[in-house]
Amino acid sequence: MNTGATLRMLDRADKEIMKLSRADIGAVYEFMHKFRHNPDSPGLNLKALNSESRLMSARVNRDYRALLLHIADRDYLLVAVEHRSAVYDNLDRYAYRVNRVTGGIEVVDLAPVGDSIVGRVLPPVPQPSPKPLFAAYTDAQLVELGVAEPLLEQIRALTTEADLLELLDRAPQLTTDVLFALFDGKSYEEVFEQVTNPVRVDEPVDTEDFAAAVHRPATQVSSDDEALQAMLGESFERWQVFLHPTQRKLVERNYSGPARAGGGPGTGKTIVALHRVAHLARRLPAGVDKPILLTTFNRNLAADLRTRLVALGGQELVSRVDIVNVDRLASRVVAEAKAGAGKRVVDDNKVPELWHNFLVETGESGWDAEFLAAEWTQVILGQVLNSRTDYFRARRPGRGRSLSRIERDDVWQLTERFTTWLDGQGIWTWRQVAERAARLEMDRAARSVPSADESSGGFLRHRYRHVVVDEAQDLSAAHWKMLRAMVASGSDDMFIVGDTHQRIYDNHVTLGSLGINIRGRSSRLTLSYRTTREILAAALEIMSGETYDDLDGGEENLAGYRSLLRGNRPTFRGAPTAAKERDLVADQLRAWGNPSDGSVAICVPTREMAADLTARLAADGIPVVEIGPDGPKSADGVHVGTMHRFKGLEYQRMIIAGVSDGLVPRQMISRFRASDPKRYQRERQRDRSLLFVAATRARDELSVYWHGNPSPFLTARLVQQDGG
Repeated sequence: MNTGATLRMLDRADKEIMKLSRADIGAVYEFMHKFRHNPDSPGLNLKALNSESRLMSARVNRDYRALLLHIADRDYLLVAVEHRSAVYDNLDRYAYRVNRVTGGIEVVDLAPVGDSIVGRVLPPVPQPSPKPLFAAYTDAQLVELGVAEPLLEQIRALTTEADLLELLDRAPQLTTDVLFALFDGKSYEEVFEQVTNPVRVDEPVDTEDFAAAVHRPATQVSSDDEALQAMLGESFERWQVFLHPTQRKLVERNYSGPARAGGGPGTGKTIVALHRVAHLARRLPAGVDKPILLTTFNRNLAADLRTRLVALGGQELVSRVDIVNVDRLASRVVAEAKAGAGKRVVDDNKVPELWHNFLVETGESGWDAEFLAAEWTQVILGQVLNSRTDYFRARRPGRGRSLSRIERDDVWQLTERFTTWLDGQGIWTWRQVAERAARLEMDRAARSVPSADESSGGFLRHRYRHVVVDEAQDLSAAHWKMLRAMVASGSDDMFIVGDTHQRIYDNHVTLGSLGINIRGRSSRLTLSYRTTREILAAALEIMSGETYDDLDGGEENLAGYRSLLRGNRPTFRGAPTAAKERDLVADQLRAWGNPSDGSVAICVPTREMAADLTARLAADGIPVVEIGPDGPKSADGVHVGTMHRFKGLEYQRMIIAGVSDGLVPRQMISRFRASDPKRYQRERQRDRSLLFVAATRARDELSVYWHGNPSPFLTARLVQQDGG
């Protein structure tokens, strides 16, 4: 009796498959289905292609053959689909090997660089011998970094960037990452730390053990029948099936406690979070509960997470996951306890105004409204302080001005009166909701007795078994205290992704002080999949000279942040007036063909600028779509919005206008320069992050404009790039 077989598909095979006709794509899927059930079926005609290698072929249909790598016994890996007439062509062109650093299976294309008809027909023009690109590194160093050994001879011969790009077009992933980083001027030590180490396996690698290699994260394969069917039906994006080895390692690792994955824009942090959720969900025992929480700060990002997780794992998987933005989650907890009934929630950005009104009504003149608003939200509510004694003992990181015991007593009494004043008006803020929810959850966890089977599914004490947080840098301390109380401390309890360089709200926390210890379980993604090297270089220049925290008391940086994509250099141009700047924007849109398909967006610092620009473009007959709090109101048109609205979005082309001194950063923060230097620095850093987020929304092209003097965030090197 024949038994079935395991058949996986290597990630590079899908590129070839997707070039086939729809009928042939369907034939590939049908072949894979049949092969899994009975690889010995006579109709499949499975046979070895070379007695000295693992390579085999099998019949897909009349015209195409599958090339399979025999892993072990009845375990196979689909590496390519070829026309039947080409199956035996160039059998020696490809080497299938196990990388000694990552332990994963690589396909190495051994075709020589520059092997084209032009090179064979036309005699080369004599040129001086240029210096090889990688002459400074020994073979041993390159191998230690993870470069594919069969390519060393070709790498030694590379002398131009064009030759390098040609080789890297078909080189294994790690070889590409390493050589690009070295070519960009990074040292051996930097490449080892930033590129190689994140994908290095802990155990010794047997380069002949393909059975072990196929299970390692570096072997990018899919074996899930449903996922393969969806992908071959062209309804899946590649990221939803395949992950970079660095990403997969983070997704599938078992953690002894809370873990964090950082990284710059476009490095796939959200993708990693989604795959992590799917990985955890597939390990759950059967049930109808929702033991996994997936949360983020932004409402429209939470909706997007749901859509993408459905596409990734299907409705059945999503039914085990609670997907909700963190403020809605807090509101739900409060509503369950019937707290705050009848109150209207107002946005936190209204808090300074409310404090101002309170001080005017009560005749208090000894304190600044904005200072009290920040002290209340960030320290008292943010740290969920229950009493005056707690407030006296509390640390106030980043608050700048120190307070005496008498001053703290005065502030505490004012906040109590302010809270009563809000109650009298029937309103409270989202930060108050978060603080109340944190208290309720901490009390619930403290007083409840865990069920006997909590470790295997009972949740009388804790709401969730796993918590996954996206855009972690935007959550407040109260949010974190609530989340910490919602899940029992232990293995795989919390998985956190975020980038403090993209922090656009004034929430600065140290996770360790909130009971979330990520020390030793922090990783960083450095490869950007969104934007070009040229745009990335400009964005990094914008961030130069700034220091950011890592959510745990240390320093975060963008060292090693890179892209393998190439494109045009961004443009930087100034105008004497705002009207002339709007002319520059209109001219750029015309140069791009006035696209109205939603591929272009314009970002500005203020609502007034957005309104003025919208009116100007409408007068030119260009359809404009506003980006609101829930995202663009339509997929078509040119999208226009303020910088806060662009979080989580991306566009083929971006214009950032109004990047002028006094607008970016805001002129109003200059009053803190002398009176509260720490606050001044924090506000300035936030405005720089907004510009950084805007610049990294662009995939292919970026244009930056200003009127009057350029923003101090635009360095002389950027401003002079176009003679601005």
